[in-house]
Amino acid sequence: MSGRAQLMWDEAVTGYDFGPDHPMDPVRLALTWRLVDAFGLDREVEVVSAKPAGDSTLRLVHREDYIEAVKAASVDPRSADGAYGLGTMDDPAFAGMHEVSALIAGQSVGAAEAVWRGEALHAVNFAGGLHHAMPGGASGFCIYNDASLAIARLLELGAERVVYVDVDVHHGDGVQAAFWEDPRVLTVSLHEHPRTLFPQTGWPEETGAASAEGSAVNVALPAGTGDAGWLRAFHSVVPELVADFRPQVLVTQHGADTHFEDPLAHLAVSLDAQRAVQVACHELAHEYAEGRWVALGGGGYAVVDVVPRSWTHLVAVAAGREIAPETVVPEGWRQEVFARTRQLAPARMTDGRWPVEWKGWESGYDPADRLDQAVLAARRAVFPLRGLLA
Repeated sequence: MSGRAQLMWDEAVTGYDFGPDHPMDPVRLALTWRLVDAFGLDREVEVVSAKPAGDSTLRLVHREDYIEAVKAASVDPRSADGAYGLGTMDDPAFAGMHEVSALIAGQSVGAAEAVWRGEALHAVNFAGGLHHAMPGGASGFCIYNDASLAIARLLELGAERVVYVDVDVHHGDGVQAAFWEDPRVLTVSLHEHPRTLFPQTGWPEETGAASAEGSAVNVALPAGTGDAGWLRAFHSVVPELVADFRPQVLVTQHGADTHFEDPLAHLAVSLDAQRAVQVACHELAHEYAEGRWVALGGGGYAVVDVVPRSWTHLVAVAAGREIAPETVVPEGWRQEVFARTRQLAPARMTDGRWPVEWKGWESGYDPADRLDQAVLAARRAVFPLRGLLA
């Protein structure tokens, strides 16, 4: 197996553009790529542009009638069928929508193929992680569910055990739905509680179909959760489950919208904690999946201050060339940010909270603490189904 990481990138993915007033501004992708380049990380990885996902690949997850509806809206956005979630405020139709969505999906599928076939040990597609799209409809800024397609392709290639870990602030509902009945896939989502955030799913009681009980895990975090609580929740649930499941491939989704500056959610996580989870996922892949790791982007709407730095850290971790948090952001990149956005770019690759401190579950829990209640609810719902102590 090659020890080198792949970075999936095609400038055309920046065409995934819902319009000037939409929070998912594709500048976040362009600025991430430029920051990766500014740090020279594109020379530490193999940069690959995979082909768009074809219809047969898309059908691994999506219904044919939905794919046809996306194609029709892509040709004539005014004809978008709202019954499929297209042409809505969240998912406005735009010309070329099918093509660019299939391209993003193709990058994630290509990443999965490269890792499974041993062409790369790790593969990153920060344009991916569009985890809300359902088999028959668009949802939450997501047209095609590239994360689900990557996992489905791994199963098609012969994988028997895949763990999907989603740390986006929103529940990974589309991926959970795609594998609800499949015991070969363990989906773990840490997200803001559904009482206070879209998509209002991801309750701890959602544990998988009868044929796959314990294959869906949901840690519903209280609004306001910060670094120590977020990392405590992650480490109190994820490592033990991954150790038990022993995946052949670890697929992770790293939405940056858990950040305290994100305008669409209510957690209070720093860039430093996000980096810590990226490092933890890398370590889990090596400890339990022979290093096979597919890492995806996701949400994130602080498009200058947060997203580029968070995903550049992700690429650096995958490349084996971690960027120290105190590192100064290259001046050329900061100038480009101002030229493109008229916003001042951050000066360092940290929020000043490194090292982040947190307490493990073995230290005991406080039954009156809302964060500990959330962790305990997830453990009690799933761990006994998997033969683990809650």
